[in-house]
Amino acid sequence: MRRDDGTLTGTRHRWIFGGRGCSNQWVNTERPGEPDPERPRSRKPEPREPREPERPEAREPERPEPRAAEESEEPGERGRPIGRRVLLGTLGLGALGVLTAPTLQRGMESFLAGASEKDPTGLTGLLPNGGGFRYYSVASSVPHKNETNYRLTVDGLVDHPTSYTLADLRALPQTRLVHDVQCVTGWRVPGTPFEGVRLSHLLDAAGVHHSAGAIRFTCFDGTYTESLTLRQARRADVLVALRMQDKSLGHNHGGPVRLYVAPMYFYKSAKWLSGITVTEDVRPGYWENRGYDVDAWVGRSNGRDDEPTS
Repeated sequence: MRRDDGTLTGTRHRWIFGGRGCSNQWVNTERPGEPDPERPRSRKPEPREPREPERPEAREPERPEPRAAEESEEPGERGRPIGRRVLLGTLGLGALGVLTAPTLQRGMESFLAGASEKDPTGLTGLLPNGGGFRYYSVASSVPHKNETNYRLTVDGLVDHPTSYTLADLRALPQTRLVHDVQCVTGWRVPGTPFEGVRLSHLLDAAGVHHSAGAIRFTCFDGTYTESLTLRQARRADVLVALRMQDKSLGHNHGGPVRLYVAPMYFYKSAKWLSGITVTEDVRPGYWENRGYDVDAWVGRSNGRDDEPTS
């Protein structure tokens, strides 16, 4: 229906398209009071229940797939191959070190030992050599003894005082012991072989008196002394040593003869041994008179807890 102002209301209209040369015109097709079947009815939206927000599922973080070593390496990260000359040179230096090491060690030992004899301060004893030993001497100088002028005397409370030459001692039954050497100052040399005559053998040969209870040791440096109880001296691991590290005892290590007391700190193993005197009671030695323990068991004396050596 057309109003006075020209608008259409409440009517249904359609465009009628004519053929070629025909014009398009509006046609009213709606009946009064009848809904338009082509026009969708408006419906009120039905109320909806509020939905909970979706929670994202927990996913494990994606792990990058491992790449082959060839892919992960950047240019220049791989080691540079060494040349044949470098390899041969390295091997040659290693072989040279093996061949010269014993000579260098002997030279170092000789140097430190000679310096210690002329060092009244004893500071050279703080310097280690290649074999792990330090050299200590309480005398300003120590004379050298050999097969022609060395003597070891056994006297005191015995029935048969005796004097031994090097040849005499070498002719007696020899015992070889291998134990660690532990110094009371802390250094330790593992698996050190000593070889010589058991002290108990010399005591038995001399005939110890029943009143005896201890042994006093003197040295040909003129200063150093040591002591053991008679029971300690008769242990199987106490030697009058002639060899050390499978060679004759050199002067620097207290040769040609020294005492070796395996289970005690090394200051009990007196160097340059020259006298064994049987006494009634223990007489403290050089270091005992300066505060060291008389019974110097490794790990059980001098305030130390080192592992036992025998």
